[in-house]
Amino acid sequence: MSAKNDNHGRALLAILPYLWPRGELGLKVRVVLAVVSLVAAKAANVLVPIAYARAVDALTPKEGMGLVVALPVALVLGYGLLRLTAAALNELRNAVFAKVQARAGRRVALEVFGHLHALSMRFHMDRSTGGLSRVIERGTRGIATALNFLLFNIIPTIFEIVLVAGILWWMFGVSFALTILVTIGGYVAFTLLFTNWRLAFRRAMNDTDQEANTKAVDSLLNYETVKYFNNEAHEARRYDESLSRYETAYARSEISLNALNAGQALIMALGLTVVMLLAGNGIVGGTMTVGDFVMVNSYLIQLYLPLNFLGFAYREIKQGLTDMEAMFQLLDVPQEIADAPGAPPLAVADGAIAFRDVRFAYRPDREILKGVSFEVPPGRMLAIVGPTGAGKSTLSRLLFRFYDVTGGAVLVDGQDVRAVTQDSLRRAIGVVPQDTVLFNDTIRYNIAYGRPGASDEEVEQAARLAQVHDFVLKLPEGYRTRVGERGLKLSGGEKQRVAIARTILKDPRILILDEATSALDTRTEQEIQAALRDVSRGRTTLVIAHRLSTVVEADEIIVLEDGRIAERGTHGGLIAQDGLYAEMWRRQSEAVAAAEAAAIAQAQAQFGSGVSARSAEEMTKA
Repeated sequence: MSAKNDNHGRALLAILPYLWPRGELGLKVRVVLAVVSLVAAKAANVLVPIAYARAVDALTPKEGMGLVVALPVALVLGYGLLRLTAAALNELRNAVFAKVQARAGRRVALEVFGHLHALSMRFHMDRSTGGLSRVIERGTRGIATALNFLLFNIIPTIFEIVLVAGILWWMFGVSFALTILVTIGGYVAFTLLFTNWRLAFRRAMNDTDQEANTKAVDSLLNYETVKYFNNEAHEARRYDESLSRYETAYARSEISLNALNAGQALIMALGLTVVMLLAGNGIVGGTMTVGDFVMVNSYLIQLYLPLNFLGFAYREIKQGLTDMEAMFQLLDVPQEIADAPGAPPLAVADGAIAFRDVRFAYRPDREILKGVSFEVPPGRMLAIVGPTGAGKSTLSRLLFRFYDVTGGAVLVDGQDVRAVTQDSLRRAIGVVPQDTVLFNDTIRYNIAYGRPGASDEEVEQAARLAQVHDFVLKLPEGYRTRVGERGLKLSGGEKQRVAIARTILKDPRILILDEATSALDTRTEQEIQAALRDVSRGRTTLVIAHRLSTVVEADEIIVLEDGRIAERGTHGGLIAQDGLYAEMWRRQSEAVAAAEAAAIAQAQAQFGSGVSARSAEEMTKA
């Protein structure tokens, strides 16, 4: 329990710098003004029952004395003015502090967001996006909750309790003050102990809620795959299993909450009864007036409301701190890939690439690359081919520094990529990945993402080079067309061409094409290849390919097998070697020939004889 409380304490300490930000005098003034308003409001609030009591005494006729109207009227007006002042100061406090609270939440969320982007690909592959977004959402909401209840409920209530106890002690003796303090002490102790006990139920409820949300997001993101396998019922069962666990956790949390509320009500009822008995005894004994009785009753009612709220406030603060703790724990995750202290920016000259005895493993027990060495001269094209799982895409990730090598070095223009800033390295490299993911925004936004701030003319020119401009113009909304979640409204080929266009717009010195035309049909692939040849001219280009037809014109081809370079050379030279590359070429050529023959046969059966392979492809596409 102490460890958890320590974590909550660290979460509170972590938020303090955001409430008193350096260099922002305006926000600091707001904090001071909010505190002054809070203290003044509570002082006015404590005086309200006294004014009320004196008005009651003044309105109570005394034997042998007439009723003086002016005094009670003045007291009633004073009573009303104090209430109005307290309410106005409370609203002023809330209005003044609102910007401080919102700015703190904004700065923390932005810092966590930036830190998540700075974490390695390994971290993100091990975590679910839905779960991370939920942690940030809850954490920022937890900041608002904790600040509201702690600064504007718990601390003011404690301040008011101390004032009331002091006033009752001074006016009526220690018995009233002790009764108030014992009642409140018992109430607070019971609330803390019981709330800490039931916190496990609340955490279980949060965990099961996050689990259900993650499954829902994952299932909806993979909507198309679910449809392919008719697995809607399976996904519903998985989601319902999580909802069932949430249902159980929620019920336990609510039952424990009801028990807590019942215990709190019992303690308050006992305390109220004792205090009112003391006050009644004082009136009978002549030591207290009716006004005093009313004042004590008013104080109790005035304290009862925030005390009744205290349990809820404490629970919300605990939950808010728990959510903040989870968010701040993300900030504690170390950056696996970080700039070296004082690292200079990459000095891009010609864009030469060198891999020197590179070794790499995603897991210690399985090495992916085993001493790979090669160079790509400036402005030349190197293609990397090989069987699935040979480590082709891993090379591009190491060059882009998504991961660091476990042995050897990766150099750009003679500079180790680990010794320069990541920002400068990645500005020099453009990537068209195998698995293209687009933002749920417009086509224009997705292309312009390659260079934010690019003009419409530059965006459209990049689209022309990627052979996507004409397609976009045929859409009803043109470049304003939204592509849907992860680009699902576009076909695989259309998404790939948009990805190529945004890389063209980036205008990098080094180009990585990771299966850049894998989702395109043969004709479109040929058109894109022609465009890519123009784009890559004069740039150092690394091509990772499965289709060997796309790398025929590469200056050098490397064949990877089991993490090692099995063969290297030009297309003609590798065919002449009659090794692994030649075998892969024959298999793919046979597969292409078989596909063309099948397309011709299908087209001839549908449209008659005399149909060529290209015509057959166009007809089947149509």
